[in-house]
Amino acid sequence: MRSILLATALAASPWLANAAQRTYANPLDIDYRYNFEQMNEGISYRTGADPAIVRYGDAYYLFQTLADGYWTSKDLVRWDFVEPDRWPFVGVVAPATLVAGGRLFLMPSAFGPRPLMVSTDPAHGHWTFWTRQLPQVPGATQYDESHKMAEGDAPPPGPWDPGLFQDDDGKVYLYWDSSDTYPLYGAQMDFKLDSREGGEKRLAFVTQPKALLHLDPANHGWERFGPDHTMGDKPSYIEGSWMNKHGGRYYFQYAAPGTEYNVYATGVYVGKGPLGPFEYAPYNPVGYKPGGFVTGAGHGSTFQDVHGNAWNTGTAWLGVNWTFERRIDMFPAGWHDDGQMWVDTRFGDFPHRMPDRKLREGEDTFTGWMLLSYRKPVVASSTMPGHPASTLTDEDPRTFWVAQANESGQTLTLDLGGTPTVRAVQVDYADYASGRYADAPDLVTRFVLQGSADGKQWTTLADLSEETRDRPNAYIELERPRKLRFIRYVHRHVGAKQLAISDLRVFGNADGQPPAAPRGLQARRGTDEREATISWKPVPGAVGYNVRWGLAADRLHSTYQRFADQPTSFTLRSLNKGVRYVVAVEAFDERGVSPLSQVVQIVP
Repeated sequence: MRSILLATALAASPWLANAAQRTYANPLDIDYRYNFEQMNEGISYRTGADPAIVRYGDAYYLFQTLADGYWTSKDLVRWDFVEPDRWPFVGVVAPATLVAGGRLFLMPSAFGPRPLMVSTDPAHGHWTFWTRQLPQVPGATQYDESHKMAEGDAPPPGPWDPGLFQDDDGKVYLYWDSSDTYPLYGAQMDFKLDSREGGEKRLAFVTQPKALLHLDPANHGWERFGPDHTMGDKPSYIEGSWMNKHGGRYYFQYAAPGTEYNVYATGVYVGKGPLGPFEYAPYNPVGYKPGGFVTGAGHGSTFQDVHGNAWNTGTAWLGVNWTFERRIDMFPAGWHDDGQMWVDTRFGDFPHRMPDRKLREGEDTFTGWMLLSYRKPVVASSTMPGHPASTLTDEDPRTFWVAQANESGQTLTLDLGGTPTVRAVQVDYADYASGRYADAPDLVTRFVLQGSADGKQWTTLADLSEETRDRPNAYIELERPRKLRFIRYVHRHVGAKQLAISDLRVFGNADGQPPAAPRGLQARRGTDEREATISWKPVPGAVGYNVRWGLAADRLHSTYQRFADQPTSFTLRSLNKGVRYVVAVEAFDERGVSPLSQVVQIVP
């Protein structure tokens, strides 16, 4: 109830009502770059993964996999692409960042010689070489003729999926690997940080690579492979090293079980030193988003904003054009006084406010703006067979509407059924039969949003007719809330061969009281302790439910969002053996969020 009251107060506050956009929604609204990982099949599509966000100077910088540059932001809301003046990479994959010695360093994943880049002016894309070749991993195995890694105690070639960390004493550490066979490794590096221009530059291994941790899916349910962890004993991947130090403890984060599934998550081990020994945290996975429009929260970064608020980024799975078609998401994060790390993915694909101050303990960033468009009817000006307009409101990014022609003037008209207060709209494009469209010079997204209370008198809500950015997941916060029944999308231009949109998502609040709290909650652990069956009675009129669990009633940090047309009973397969859990459920509709149900133990 405290969360509901807080969200209501925030939604009404002048802080959110100003003209400057102060909210965001996942996936992040950036111009995801086209790439050709499936070049031989003639497929191109926008994608982004493995985000590393770092603050340098007075701005934030976002680096990711397979981009011909990076993004910068002053406020974590608007991101602008930077095309660097020196970029010797065919394609950066899972890069590591480090701010040290007054410089910003960038290290790409590598199996062979690759440069380490450095900049003191990343805002203008100016980079130089720190070293032209990364040092080889000492004692590493080599690929055989079939390009498979050799078995044994030696680490594989690398560093692949690197992570860099500088401790308080100035020492620098490297963490790396991505494998279904090998563990994650770490080593101390000799990283000469001479502040003089032209001073000595050095990068070398000080210690031998040390195996730090393996996956343990036999005891950690969430580390099992497949959708909802259903692929049994198939080997899972461990990857995405990231290190944070907080309260004298070292939080070694990693990703599992696979980026191509809804359950891709972030786990954490805690240690007393940068190379361990590390202890598995019982509250794992720490970052987890298996349900909703955006699914997947693994392989990212944890950083602090200018106000001292912590954030965790991750990789969301899309997987339409190719298995590894993905997006970037970002969630509030932090640590409790006793050291427990948390990442809040509750309503993680609804609008959240971007704080302009340090948040209070337990303060929520969720705006309280609810999904108004779910399963609502849409009329399209034209439709390609097999891709109906009904997919625009199903909250599934893997289904999409396609117009008969990609031409200006195509329209979509969404009927909300009443006149709720509309506050934001997200337009999520899809890449359908794009061919080699990445070669095109006109990669911008332009459209107009209109609103009406009666379907006769229309008002312009947002005009992006002169937009200069490509925005595959365009999120628009209205300058002021409006009472509307109809939302109309008027097409101008999109950077794709076809006009295809997966979802037209509308957020705000309908009048009336939120739904009642779910009743009849039951949670029973299976004979396999990694699983539990959770069920509850349906709430009339609910749009969906958040199943929330954790180690205590005041620490329900894990959330599985489910919609009302899904069964109110399911098997949760992400639990850790030997750990006691509690669970609760809340319902939500267009008016708001219910009080939390009774909190119950997940009993054997």
